[in-house]
Amino acid sequence: MLTIHTAALLLPGGGRAPVPGGAVAVQDAVTVAFGPYGELAASHPAARVRRWPGVLTPGLLQRDAVRLLEGSYFPDPREADTLGTAPLTGEALDALGPDDTWRAGSVRRGLHRMLRHGTTAATAAPTASSALITAMRRSGLLVIGTQAHPGGAPRLDPLAGAVAVAGAMAAPLTVGGRADLAAFDVPDEEALLAAGGASCVATVAAGRLVYRGR
Repeated sequence: MLTIHTAALLLPGGGRAPVPGGAVAVQDAVTVAFGPYGELAASHPAARVRRWPGVLTPGLLQRDAVRLLEGSYFPDPREADTLGTAPLTGEALDALGPDDTWRAGSVRRGLHRMLRHGTTAATAAPTASSALITAMRRSGLLVIGTQAHPGGAPRLDPLAGAVAVAGAMAAPLTVGGRADLAAFDVPDEEALLAAGGASCVATVAAGRLVYRGR
């Protein structure tokens, strides 16, 4: 089924101007059109429509995925009373001890946290474990090979430190390209940079709704 995703403001990326009342038409895993909602709705009258608040963008790129998943423990919500909700690193991580079972659960929760921040793609060096790459792909993320990794402490939010939303996008919208989108409950790009990926209310990876916050 063809689906039209629309929001008050579309940031298509690629140097294109923002589109008030913009929309993206998706067929299966592919972007088939984007532009003003009225035009897309007229061209595809039978399409299902998903309306999102605020700003709609292409999916974001997580450059720290491997370091986050291998070097952090993402607590289970049932552990919040004892471990809190923030990822554990350093001595707090060491205190948990080695255990493949809890590590596998941590990876799943970490990937879900990434999806909740509008992430649809992640970089990974060729040396990353095949099991981790498989888990990333199964979650819906597009895995992009890279030789380098960003410096500093890893960040869960792809928008952290970004001066423009385009700099955090995995790729601009392209007709015929993979349908990766993120919707944020903010009024404009400035507000999105201030609020960060935590303002995400929906993430679409390869045309599939992989996270919905409301």
